[in-house]
Amino acid sequence: MLNIHNLSIAFQGEFLFEDITFKLSPGDRIGLIGKNGAGKSTMLKILAKELEPDSGQIAADKNLSIGFLKQDIDFVYGRTVLEESYEAFVKIKELEAQLERINTQLVERNDYESESYHQLMVDLNEVQHQYEINGGYNYQGETEKILQGLGFQREDFNKLTDTFSGGWRMRIELAKLLLQNNDVLLLDEPTNHLDIESIIWLEGFLKSYSGVVVIVSHDKMFLDNVTNRTIEISLGRIYDYPKPYSKFLVLRNEIKEQQLASQKNQQKHIEHTEKLIEKFRAKASKATMAQSLIKKLDRMERIEVDEDDNSVMSLNFPVSITPGKVVIEAQSVSKKYGENQVLTDVSLMIERDSKTAFVGQNGQGKSTLAKIIIGEIKYQGHLKLGHNVQIGYFAQNQAEYLDGSKTVLDTMIDAANETNRTKVRDILGSFLFRGDDVEKYVRVLSGGERNRLALAKLMLQPLNVLVMDEPTNHLDIKSKNVLKEALKKFEGTLILVSHDRDFLQGLVNKVYEFKDQKIKEYLGDIDFYLDQRNVDNLREVEKRTVVKDTSKSSNKQSYEDQKKQKSLQNKLSNIEAKISTLEKEIKADDVELATNYDATVSDKTFFDKYQLKKDRLSKLMSDWELITLELEALS
Repeated sequence: MLNIHNLSIAFQGEFLFEDITFKLSPGDRIGLIGKNGAGKSTMLKILAKELEPDSGQIAADKNLSIGFLKQDIDFVYGRTVLEESYEAFVKIKELEAQLERINTQLVERNDYESESYHQLMVDLNEVQHQYEINGGYNYQGETEKILQGLGFQREDFNKLTDTFSGGWRMRIELAKLLLQNNDVLLLDEPTNHLDIESIIWLEGFLKSYSGVVVIVSHDKMFLDNVTNRTIEISLGRIYDYPKPYSKFLVLRNEIKEQQLASQKNQQKHIEHTEKLIEKFRAKASKATMAQSLIKKLDRMERIEVDEDDNSVMSLNFPVSITPGKVVIEAQSVSKKYGENQVLTDVSLMIERDSKTAFVGQNGQGKSTLAKIIIGEIKYQGHLKLGHNVQIGYFAQNQAEYLDGSKTVLDTMIDAANETNRTKVRDILGSFLFRGDDVEKYVRVLSGGERNRLALAKLMLQPLNVLVMDEPTNHLDIKSKNVLKEALKKFEGTLILVSHDRDFLQGLVNKVYEFKDQKIKEYLGDIDFYLDQRNVDNLREVEKRTVVKDTSKSSNKQSYEDQKKQKSLQNKLSNIEAKISTLEKEIKADDVELATNYDATVSDKTFFDKYQLKKDRLSKLMSDWELITLELEALS
């Protein structure tokens, strides 16, 4: 389906990856992994033909369609959720416009006997037929199913996209992509803005997907549940194994251990051979043997051990000054967006040095309360910050808080003050922005690099309270661990909005659960909270209901059945097109017979050809019926 051969790309003189080769085949669900900045998003852009490699070839099947979900998207304002979702159906929208134009002319004109009016009737029949073939009578229902699977309610469908957060807009973009029935799906961090229920629904959808799926994600459970192959980009090379993420890690370690053992044995052999060479060199009678051993060593292919990229950022959050005992006190705080009530009469108290988690489903007000605390949005009720409180805020969507037109260095310099401006380059270096990296524009940074830059910015401001909204989004596993250790050592007050149980474990000592516009306090760590809720993980907590499988038939189908179904649908479309053409030809013959009978009859071959067309039409109709029955049986 897609062959990648000897692909290379370099930035500022250094190869991101060099001479890499792999193949994508139907049914592949690939986890593309690697450290932040390793080149995962760049690889997706190359596969999507948005970026040209420096060298190498990509060979693809003819008419291959590729869908690409990026980390950052641009939206056209003024459309409703449904209107934006319908943009996925380019061909259908074109046919709808044609139908509207034809119907308008048919209503406005009264030259019913003219040839051009007759042609309009023929065109209407053809366009309606094409509209049906392309799913024009089904696409609205399919759109609603996908939107509901991704967490939208029916009452959301006619709301403007402008009123939704960046995360919900990303869901609309994902819905459009899933509706297009592409041969290849490229998904860059698809779970970052999804709640647990939507993630589970997406897992089911992707597991039944018949084409190729390439996923960049740092969600281990999601990768294990969806993928059947893992490609790691590390230090310019790729490691490609037909295993999901966790099994890939085990296999990779086993292979490395074998390489180390083989390398050790080879090194012993080399050392023994070198000793013999030194011994034989001194004797004239053994000189020939020494030369033979030297040539043997030169020809020997040295065993190499796969290198690991162990560079990690260095992170430490210093406390500015000691605040009062109570750092945040909220009483009867409420917030609604339009008619949507998010929080109602919420009260809480956050004390100095406490480490608190906000958990619960998306849309229950966790990020809203975080933004109220930092003073970003208006609300009803009372919220007071304690004495000497200095808040540092890490936003969930860094694209909205960082200026893409600035360089990494300028972003930091603009955020610095006179006392720490001289430390900017040192801080950037500790966050792995070294050398020419600091001259990169923010708009070209990967999601993980953007998060690192946002963390680096926090180092420049005095703080004793940290409010962090989904800080692990986009971060690779090593960076997550570094951040967790830094937050453990942080001597100030911490508020964490997170869905990541592993990250919260051993980090927080109080949990607030957000549900039905209210919050409930649990005086213990995340394990205590889960024990109280009698569940094993946050996924169970965040499920609203058992997720409805909106594609039951396709989930039960094997890959071979889906492949057969697609083949039958193609045959059916081909037959329908031939039927349409023959019907038009027979209709034209009927008109010719009616209007010019004598001339037509004088053509001796006319009736033979006419009957042949009717026979072919009858055969095609019979084939159409058989294929339709076969498709129904498969469904």
